[in-house]
This record gives sequence, structure tokens and C-alpha cells, in this order.
Amino acid sequence: MQLTGLDRFLWATGFCCNPLLLLVLFRRDRARSFPIFTTFIAFIFVKTVVLYFIYRFLPGDDYISASRFFLIADEILQFLVLFEIALHVFRPTGVWARDVWKTFAGTACVSVVVALPMAWLAVPSTATPARAIYVRGVFLCAVLMSELFVGMLALSATEGLPWKTHVARIAQGLGAYSIVCVVTDSISNYLGNEPHVFAVLASLRTTASLVCEGYWIAMLWQEAPAPRELPESMLTQIYALQRQVADDLTRIRDWRRS
Repeated sequence: MQLTGLDRFLWATGFCCNPLLLLVLFRRDRARSFPIFTTFIAFIFVKTVVLYFIYRFLPGDDYISASRFFLIADEILQFLVLFEIALHVFRPTGVWARDVWKTFAGTACVSVVVALPMAWLAVPSTATPARAIYVRGVFLCAVLMSELFVGMLALSATEGLPWKTHVARIAQGLGAYSIVCVVTDSISNYLGNEPHVFAVLASLRTTASLVCEGYWIAMLWQEAPAPRELPESMLTQIYALQRQVADDLTRIRDWRRS
């Protein structure tokens, strides 16, 4: 395996972006709010360093095996980050809003049902059945991640649940990267394992990942905007409701004493 100039540039950019994003997360105290996302970024940094040294000092087969291991772990962490985003959006007070948990679980089940046939119908051109299963698994994860992201957007809009700024920015970056992965995996399955095509698609995925990290660095450094003040008419309705509740409680207490 030989690295091109573009590969070296992307690798060097990753060495810079990963620790910079971690610095932002800790310096701006975002790590406390997003511990799983912070773990995910730390994992990416460790992956970049380890794969570089494996490439430099170990045989090519070891690099391929390590890449597959890190890719599987990467996919698992992405799903955990998505779940952390769901907790921020659908459980803002510490408990799941209304019946959102059942709806969210149903959305996840439907996403799996839709993604499984898509992964099965993919026909990767691979040398071994094991490699085909691996490629289908990666494609399944990318499709499922994209579906869950879209489902979360639809569910939050239906339930009228707002997205806090930093949560939305993390979700936007992760969702955009998942869509890029679906596109590149689809092209790879269609065209097969031609070395030139595979190299271009791998560079595209890496570029998308670095763009997302740059976006997160810029957005997470900024403070979340202050919540908008409620309109005067809505404040009047809230005050009237509070007075009504207080009057009802007084009547209940009087009734229990009598």
C-alpha cells in the first residue's frame, strides 16, 4: 500500500483536527455535556495515530486487519453518539418526553427492517464470503445511521421538541457524514474493488470526516445562543394558567377540610 500526496495531506490534517476538537470540547466544557461524543473523537485520534505507526512499521496485512477492527469500533461509537443526541433531544428533563421512547424505539425497528434488505441486495465484488459479509455490514451501518438521523428529525418535529444548538450541530455533522458513507459504499458495491475507485472513495470519506470535524470545531467553540423570550400573549396565558391552578388547589384544600 502506497500513500499518495493527498493521502498524506489528509492524514496530517487528521493529526491536527482531532486534538484541536478535543481541546475545544474540554476548554469550552462541552465534554461534560457530551461524554460519548468526546470519547468518539478521542477514539478517532487514537485510531489515526495507531494506524499511522502500523502502516510505517508493520506488514500490510496487519494494517488491513487493524483498519477493519477500528472501522467496526467506529460504527459502534457512532450509534452511541446518536443515542446520546436522542437523550438530549427527547429527554431534556431527565425522563423521556411523553410517549417518545416507544415512538423512538419503533423508529429504530423500522429503520432496521428497511436497512437489512438494502444491505442484503448489495452485491459487493469481493474475493471471499467473509469479506462480502464485512462489506455488507459496513453498508448496513451507514444506511441505518442515515435512517435513524432522518427519523429523529421527523420525530422531534412531530413532538414539537426543540434542538439545542450544540446538539443540533453534532447531529448535522454526523448525519451528513453518514449520507456520504451511504453514497460511497453504494458506489463501491456497484463498481467493485477496483484499486483506483476504492482509493478515491476512501479519500472522499476521509475528507467528509475532516470537514465535519472542522465544522464541529467552529460550532462547539461558540456559545449557544440565549433562548428566545416568550411572546407577551403566551406569557399572559401562562400566568392565567398558574392562577387557575392556584385557585383549584385552594378549592381542593377547602373541600378536604370541610
